[in-house]
Amino acid sequence: MEKDGCYLMLLRNKKKADVNEGKWIGVGGKLEEGETPEECLLREVREETGVSLREYTFIGVIGFRLQGAEDEDMYLYRATAWDGAVDMDCNEGTLKWIPKKDIMDLELWEGDRLFLERMLRGEDSVNMDLFYKDDVLIRSCERIQ
Repeated sequence: MEKDGCYLMLLRNKKKADVNEGKWIGVGGKLEEGETPEECLLREVREETGVSLREYTFIGVIGFRLQGAEDEDMYLYRATAWDGAVDMDCNEGTLKWIPKKDIMDLELWEGDRLFLERMLRGEDSVNMDLFYKDDVLIRSCERIQ
């Protein structure tokens, strides 16, 4: 979510045994069975922030390829309008509006830096695969769409 030159970011610091513990990530989550990426976006944003998105744009797909784990695809969106006020009391972590100029100073996954950097430059199509081994980014490549 984006407003007034800031992104809404989530510091994962409340869930036990969280693979993202201590990292800042965007709002979102996993697809439920039978759910489309857009339905997931709307549900996850509502669950984590209490708002209903009104305006959002699909940016691309980020593939997470982890050795020894199931591959995951993340559908990346930019949201710019919603109904209601953001409830900053999220059960998954600390929500905070972060100025875009400060995003890269956060504790982020190395691969997240790659797609966030492109979003911060204003790119509207970001598709890549990120290959990890033991939580370390070992390779990234453009994803052919």
